[in-house]
Amino acid sequence: MQVAAVQYRAERAPDDVLGALARSRDQLTSHAASVLAQGPLDLLVLPEMAASGYLFPSPDAVRQVAETEDGPTVQAVAALARAHRCHVVVGFPERAGDRLYNSAAVLDGHGELVAVYRKRLLFRADGPWATPGERPYPLVDTGSGRFTVGICMDLNDDAFTAWIRESGVEMVAFPTNWVDEGEPTWPYWAWRMHGSRAALVAANRWGSEHVSGVVADGPTDAEAEVTRFSGASCVLQWRGPVDGLRPTILASLPATGDGVLGTTL
Repeated sequence: MQVAAVQYRAERAPDDVLGALARSRDQLTSHAASVLAQGPLDLLVLPEMAASGYLFPSPDAVRQVAETEDGPTVQAVAALARAHRCHVVVGFPERAGDRLYNSAAVLDGHGELVAVYRKRLLFRADGPWATPGERPYPLVDTGSGRFTVGICMDLNDDAFTAWIRESGVEMVAFPTNWVDEGEPTWPYWAWRMHGSRAALVAANRWGSEHVSGVVADGPTDAEAEVTRFSGASCVLQWRGPVDGLRPTILASLPATGDGVLGTTL
């Protein structure tokens, strides 16, 4: 199985919200196209809320960039999935009636939308606007292997990690905006994946965001209103004999900078 991930920092411009979103979407799809052009893939994962950025102070602020499940971000990614016969997962803020969700769209190799997963375990920064997801974890067959989807904080949910082990999926598509806590991310991610041989395909964002009054984690004083994200996207998997499994990094990116990675499982 061939898998890949895109690491990306979305553009934010408060004085030009829709223009920034359009530019960010174009750059995101350009990165995705670059990795797809390198050869056949079974699965490509893009970050959580990949084109919009992550921090928003209110539901009204999110509604400026939220999209329906057939919105422009999903359509742009669908065109790439169709052109390259690849399953693609992309995070986006979803508008569904009066509700807003932190969601991930799953496109198959024909560019068809086969699932929209909604983040079930919300993080502190989701609280001002997002509704917890109610849909089951998706189970998608690429023809070469099966995968599911969890968004960022979902990896902290024991119900999700138990489901990964019980379902026997080969891959977990993991769009994330993982906050930088000053430590490498992959040992914790590997610990949460313990007991499963599924590969975690983590597409993270990097850099920082500043939204007045919103702090994703840590102290809440005015000087701490900058939230930094950890980057270091990777593919990891527990490998080895049953009595000696070890977490193995199969591909990784630095903590900063846009980038793409790919590997064979």
